[in-house]
Amino acid sequence: MSSGKRTTAYAVPRRPSPLGGRRPTKDDIDSLRRDPRGGVDDVLPADGSSPRLLIVGINPGLWTAAVNAPFAHPGNRFWLSLDRAGITDGLVDVSRGMSPEQADMLVRRGVAMTNLVARPTARADELGREDLRTGGERLVRRVAAMRPRTVAIVGITAFRTAFRRPHARLGLQGTDGIAGWPPDVALWVVPQPSGLNAHETVDSLAAKWREVWGMTRTDSARRSQRTGA
Repeated sequence: MSSGKRTTAYAVPRRPSPLGGRRPTKDDIDSLRRDPRGGVDDVLPADGSSPRLLIVGINPGLWTAAVNAPFAHPGNRFWLSLDRAGITDGLVDVSRGMSPEQADMLVRRGVAMTNLVARPTARADELGREDLRTGGERLVRRVAAMRPRTVAIVGITAFRTAFRRPHARLGLQGTDGIAGWPPDVALWVVPQPSGLNAHETVDSLAAKWREVWGMTRTDSARRSQRTGA
């Protein structure tokens, strides 16, 4: 029986945007092109609990790196599709940086976020094969430690390279051939939400996220039934 107490989940504190809440200028972006060091802080639960969904971007874009917020470019349809899928509490705007309240909302919803590769680039296809494969190996170790219910990697082309699966398709993936992947963690690949991906609309992206989110709920219910919770 529930005690009636409401618990609040908090995210690991993240660095504020180095731009102090303003949007990046062309000079800011050009500076990152010349010196693409750094990256974007992850969104993770402060108590180390296992998230319901771990969302894995490929690597930060330059705008994203400039404001230290995931999928921050205003033309990216990521946050709009998550809102339509019912994953977030309303539409999230991180184009000027991610606030502690926004990070806490995600963690309360059971969502964590990271990237395969930390190094920012203007386009994901600027990454080399070894960048992606090293990132894939690192992700497997992290998933084994975190044990999220579901992992969703955002981008099929990079996934194929990172996990040596040249014929992989979008959707739920088999994980038997991924050394070290925990068998109880589902793995999905969803499309890139960038406006450059003309094959997808906000509605089609939202439909895929809704399917991923629904599976995490189903898995939770099945685990509760098995444990008698």
